[in-house]
Amino acid sequence: MVIPREPKLDTKSNRGLRRDYTQTPQISKCYLLGILHDATKRRTTYRVATKNYNFALILKNAILNLGRKAWIYKEGKTRNLWIVEFSKSLLKEVKIKSRQNKLDYIRGFFDAEGGIAKDPKVRFYLYFCQKNENSLKETKRYLSEFGIKSGIIHNPSRKIDPDYWRFFVKADSYKDFARKISSNHPEKFAILRMKI
Repeated sequence: MVIPREPKLDTKSNRGLRRDYTQTPQISKCYLLGILHDATKRRTTYRVATKNYNFALILKNAILNLGRKAWIYKEGKTRNLWIVEFSKSLLKEVKIKSRQNKLDYIRGFFDAEGGIAKDPKVRFYLYFCQKNENSLKETKRYLSEFGIKSGIIHNPSRKIDPDYWRFFVKADSYKDFARKISSNHPEKFAILRMKI
């Protein structure tokens, strides 16, 4: 099947832009703050790792749309791991203030550190995990502001990792989570769409 193109030509490729009507993620700086929960810091840049190349492209394009440079590279020759790197200055003075800021932040956090059941044979679940318990408390509080219920923050195994924390979204809030929070990660978005 051929995807129709707009009549206006793209000056670089001399072709019309794709018109496939797929969702284009609107990514804000607050979303990127949420993504940083799974990022590493260098002196002047943040590095976000993902196994999904399409998600890496989404992040890179979003950063370019926010007016900064970003680049993608593969980590290692045999690993299926992509790194998106961008300047720390992009998020230098970003604060979470508005309702929309909170939604974007939660979505970014979920895309970085959220878990979702991918196998249809297992009971469906959604959870957030993090080594920083305080950031989980803040996210849990934001979720409750949107009427999304969640379980207690707990450590699944102190023996394996005493500094690892998580909480689950309650089953009766799955649809609200899918509608209000959603995801910009291609795999998670596809799974959440089935819950709406």
